[in-house]
Amino acid sequence: MRRRKVIWFFILLFGLVYLNNASWIAGPADGELSILAHRGVHQTYHRRDLDNETCTAERIDPLTHSFLENTLESMDAAKSYGADLIELDIHPTTDGEFVVFHDWTLDCRTNGTGRTRDHDRAYLQSLDIGYGYTSDGGETYPLRGRPAGEMPTLREVLTRFPETKFLVNIKSRSKKEARALLNYIPEDHWTNLSFVAHPDPLDILKTARPDKIYVSRKATKSCLKSYLFLGWSGYVPKDCHNIYVYVPANLRRLAWGWPHRFEKRLNAVGSRSMLAGDLGSHLAGGIDQQRDIDRIPEGYSGIVYTNKIEIVGPELSARGQSSE
Repeated sequence: MRRRKVIWFFILLFGLVYLNNASWIAGPADGELSILAHRGVHQTYHRRDLDNETCTAERIDPLTHSFLENTLESMDAAKSYGADLIELDIHPTTDGEFVVFHDWTLDCRTNGTGRTRDHDRAYLQSLDIGYGYTSDGGETYPLRGRPAGEMPTLREVLTRFPETKFLVNIKSRSKKEARALLNYIPEDHWTNLSFVAHPDPLDILKTARPDKIYVSRKATKSCLKSYLFLGWSGYVPKDCHNIYVYVPANLRRLAWGWPHRFEKRLNAVGSRSMLAGDLGSHLAGGIDQQRDIDRIPEGYSGIVYTNKIEIVGPELSARGQSSE
């Protein structure tokens, strides 16, 4: 008799947990799917044996276009392909500017040398930012000869695209840099900005601008770990509040209530999910291939993170899943 009660208890518990996390019962969350274009339209590269010292410009895929990451032209193109949000990278300059450029140093991609932040705007904007790109081991450099000025400042980007949403990647751990950024960004441009960085600079920004979305690798990992253990109850841990929650595509079904109930829970605490590439790929792995696109749920209203906006945007639009 006691054994039967135990069995029925677990059956009832399983049923309650299932119903509490059944996405089909919840229905789609409010809002529409958004697409984040990582670095705009850019040159992708293979990720085999990749580490922090790898010059990725020396291993790009065969060219299908001539756009370079973090340029005004690539952002224009990303918007035309359906990007709702564009990720960009920033560094301070010696003369009080912030330039939009990915690498900590100039040697890999450009004809310049040294740390990006050790130069002024004039020098940085004099560089050929396509100088180091090759897809054939250095036999040819098809993107050399770019005009000067293609490394924009953050203000130039915000002025050119006043209505565009940006995820700003702060490349350092500097609190001083965060304070400078607070004074640098014009008041009327804060509306469409969110930030990803180390927790130290984010703490400074959060204190001054608590209404923004801030993302760090540490917070994302803590959020997913806590939700994995507690999310079955419907509880959303504090670390999941007011952030974009990166969800690796191959682990998406481990998110309790995926996709719609999960998204509704995040929306209720000021957050959104961001469907990205498989865990185990490079950190910047995205929804870039056909098999990845097929994993996007019908009615999904989170964010799709992609390195291939020129492929993913039109494909989702053709399927009627874009935000347009």
